[in-house]
Amino acid sequence: MSPSLIETANLAVDLAPAPIEPSWIIEGSPTATSCTIARSSDGLGSTIVWHCTEGKFNWYYDFDETILILEGAIVLESDGLPAKRYGPGDVIFFRDGAHAKWHVEGHVKKLAFCLKTQPYLLGLAVRVINKLKRMFLTPEGRRGTSLAGA
Repeated sequence: MSPSLIETANLAVDLAPAPIEPSWIIEGSPTATSCTIARSSDGLGSTIVWHCTEGKFNWYYDFDETILILEGAIVLESDGLPAKRYGPGDVIFFRDGAHAKWHVEGHVKKLAFCLKTQPYLLGLAVRVINKLKRMFLTPEGRRGTSLAGA
């Protein structure tokens, strides 16, 4: 059976242990848990609910990640950026290759949209193909029918 084209989820999910790399921990004993609530068809993108208890740690990104803080607060530091506090409603984007020092105050719960990036030329080829599809195929045309030809 093929996967549904539209999936729904709720943020009240059971979170499983998702340990932080021990060598990244700077202070405290932060404990992280997470649950993947959606994954793209190509496996390169995912949506994750993530929770972490108090502590300080480094995080090294090997994918693009956009987060929405749902609960709690963090203080982030990064090269070239001063320390800044973020809380519920704040959205932060981390590019592949970024490094940040996280200081979780009490706890934090976030919704994360993660995307594994592709080499530039491969990504360019995919964008060109998608652009051509949008130019020449209407949503109806993709299903083999067209209102214009009816």
